[in-house]
Amino acid sequence: MKQNLVIDMREIVKSFYIGTPNELEILHKISFTMREGEFIAIVGQSGSGKSTLMNLIGALDKPTSGTYILDGEDLGGLSDNDLSDIRNQKIGFVFQTFNLIPRSNALRNVELPMLYMGMDSSTRVDRAYELLDLVGMSDRTKHLPNELSGGQKQRVAIARAMANDPSIILADEPTGALDSATGRLVMDIFHELHEKHGKTVVLISHNERLAAETQRILTLEDGRIVNERFNN
Repeated sequence: MKQNLVIDMREIVKSFYIGTPNELEILHKISFTMREGEFIAIVGQSGSGKSTLMNLIGALDKPTSGTYILDGEDLGGLSDNDLSDIRNQKIGFVFQTFNLIPRSNALRNVELPMLYMGMDSSTRVDRAYELLDLVGMSDRTKHLPNELSGGQKQRVAIARAMANDPSIILADEPTGALDSATGRLVMDIFHELHEKHGKTVVLISHNERLAAETQRILTLEDGRIVNERFNN
């Protein structure tokens, strides 16, 4: 039985400086779909449009034209507040720069998305401990970000991305700031989330070697998908 579509992008265009002489179209009629439980990579060189596309997939920005249906819901015309709710409920973000709150320890950082969802304190703490254990950080719960290595920070960030049990994990160059051995540990966690927890994972990367570990690779070039290939 085919899995449900979670991402359905049709003829997506993204332009900046609209209506001005220097109007710039970054994405040119991007169309692709992604099914529940898939692990895909979107690859491309700097300037290919990867970051712009990531912002649209994550509902951090809106397309200039085209249709984006996320988990069965058309995002066109939704308010910023509605999009914020969707991000918090359905998408877990993992960034190259970690984006942890400097003055909050690992446990509090993981709790934060649950706080926004109105979850009670006891439930938040229990789940944060559980998620930090999942990523191998149960012995660092009280550490501040500046007391953690890059790989440890990224593992905390992955735990935080899982806080509200999102259907999609969106990872933007998640190993870009890490050495190869640490990056390997982080990729292993993504594989575990995909294989054991059934998460749909989108990896944005310029690293073809990492992309080859996913099920499908979309290659972006000058704002267009120029190639799609499946990995064995």
